[in-house]
Amino acid sequence: MIRSALLLLGLLLPVCQAFLPLVINTWHFENATAAAWGALQDGLSPLDAAQAGCTRCEQEQCDGSVGFGGSPDERGETTLDAMIMNGDTMEVSKPQEEGMLCSALTSLCPHAASVFAEDMGFKSEDLSTNRSRDIFSQWLSQKCQPNFRKNVFPDASMSCGPYKPKAKLQSGPRRKHGLIDLRSHDTIGMIVIGQNGQVAAATSTNGATNKVPGRVGDSPVAGAGAYADSSAGGAAATGQGDIMMRFLPSFLAVELMRAGTDPATACKTAISRIKLHHPDFFGAIVCANTTGGFGAACNRSPGFTEFPFMVSNSKTNKPVLQKVDCI
Repeated sequence: MIRSALLLLGLLLPVCQAFLPLVINTWHFENATAAAWGALQDGLSPLDAAQAGCTRCEQEQCDGSVGFGGSPDERGETTLDAMIMNGDTMEVSKPQEEGMLCSALTSLCPHAASVFAEDMGFKSEDLSTNRSRDIFSQWLSQKCQPNFRKNVFPDASMSCGPYKPKAKLQSGPRRKHGLIDLRSHDTIGMIVIGQNGQVAAATSTNGATNKVPGRVGDSPVAGAGAYADSSAGGAAATGQGDIMMRFLPSFLAVELMRAGTDPATACKTAISRIKLHHPDFFGAIVCANTTGGFGAACNRSPGFTEFPFMVSNSKTNKPVLQKVDCI
């Protein structure tokens, strides 16, 4: 009887075969996965592999929302949010070599980040392209809709500003923007786990399209955009960072895995925590533990019912597209 009960319990629990090393990242960014996996096969560390994966996505302008030429802000400027985290030392965004923008840029505001990057030897250059300029021009022609302004005058739902704060702040209903433009919030979030369980995590993005200048989202924030701890696992998130960063979903997922929760359930719990307060938010997360188990979860919202992510491990030996239904 006990044996039968245990067998039934095993059938009901989420099944995820664990293999190391492992690369897992958000969205269908296959070439980024391949670059990280190739780096591991060449003998590089998980940290270097995560850097190689994000670099590839920046170079290829994944979905037009990573690297140069994507997601302009209200002034038409393309900016960057990114980080890399070492799960052995718990260091975040320590510059090691030129190549990956996010190895040097942390959650500094734009001007300070630019000065810091130049001091570290990075070349100052315009990240805009004809495509990003076209996106900006079209947005201006639509009276700057949609945008992220609140409690300002003139009415941000009908005007491009310039804006000034209202004399009296209001806490009315949340503004709805209709169907989510998936490409306006894309982030490459990657977890790499080495053969011996070393964990690294990295993110890179242009941030939300039409964001307020100076806005820093969740991607460069440890515990929000991504988190790595070689004693537990790693997680990386994507979506509406202004909402998600308040709940530190990556940190929560890693702590759940530390307590023995399987990666898929840890991901679902992190998403469910946000969903309690923001039922229609757009977001997803990938999780992996130190034995190579992995999972993902996403919140069901208009136009977003399943979440694609990439996995490469010692079993597949190549990037494989996975999908998970949103909750």
